[in-house]
Amino acid sequence: MSKTIDFIFDFASPNAYLAWRVLPGIAARTDAHVNLIPCLLGGLFKLTGNQAPMTAFGNVKGKLEYERLETQRFIAKHDLGAFRFNPNFPVNTLLIMRGLLAARRANAGEVYFEAVLKAMWEEGQKMDDPAVVATVLGASGLDAKAILESAQGPAVKAELAANTSAAAARGAFGIPTFFVGDQMFFGKERLGQVEEELS
Repeated sequence: MSKTIDFIFDFASPNAYLAWRVLPGIAARTDAHVNLIPCLLGGLFKLTGNQAPMTAFGNVKGKLEYERLETQRFIAKHDLGAFRFNPNFPVNTLLIMRGLLAARRANAGEVYFEAVLKAMWEEGQKMDDPAVVATVLGASGLDAKAILESAQGPAVKAELAANTSAAAARGAFGIPTFFVGDQMFFGKERLGQVEEELS
């Protein structure tokens, strides 16, 4: 039976993008399946009393500089040269996270996910602007109008809220978070430990 990596995900996190680009290799090497669970990072922060690193560590001398250095090392190690830090950061991802759930319901989740991920973390697009989102989806052959309308429906809103509450209840406090069974791992730096756990 295939093992599962639960990935607590929000497009808002650059580290979630970087982790996603590495996860398929881990899954292939360990015969595991990645179960992507859309959650709202802002909601997770609210539920757990957490803060964004810029806020939490902004006054700590050298901390954010070190985070940037670590990110550059990760990018170099995994050859992720397509990554660009989004100039519009922080981006409110409520619309595109609801859109992901709506696209899944229309059996277009994978195309939507890749299109939005690239727009957000490779092309630097302003993905909290509905017009920009519609253009990105249309360019990928998706029915932007139908997906964005469905994203505003009560069922989609409830699903995203429920996912976020459930992630917090499991112990998640930020993104990217991974679960292998009941073992939790936080941050892209823990992917080696995720692979060890699966092995």
